[in-house]
Amino acid sequence: MPVCSALALAACSDGETDASRSAEGVFEPGYRGIDTRLLDGDLVSFVVEMSGARGSRDVEDYARCAAAQYTLIRGYGFARHVRTRTAEEGGIWRADAVYTISPALPQGLQTIDAEVTVADCTERGIPTV
Repeated sequence: MPVCSALALAACSDGETDASRSAEGVFEPGYRGIDTRLLDGDLVSFVVEMSGARGSRDVEDYARCAAAQYTLIRGYGFARHVRTRTAEEGGIWRADAVYTISPALPQGLQTIDAEVTVADCTERGIPTV
């Protein structure tokens, strides 16, 4: 098994390394709001907007935090990511994310434990619903 250095591992990431983020300056997000829409039963859409995002991952995290809090508000413990569309225009990032919410851990690879996720969002300063 090959040995990889930390630098080599960073090169294998999603392209948003700590070095590239710090080169862009101080991260000062402007969380501009969350619009929640119940689509059908346990299927929910979250549209979020923010300024100051470093890329799509920041606005996706904002949507994930909204989904987690909404899941708890509805009395459920878990959510599963269905899809997220992101776009940026004039420095404002927007994400349209869809999640299913459920009382038990759903099948799938992109599931979240709502309680753990809300705690993480709070620690990171990302607002929720």
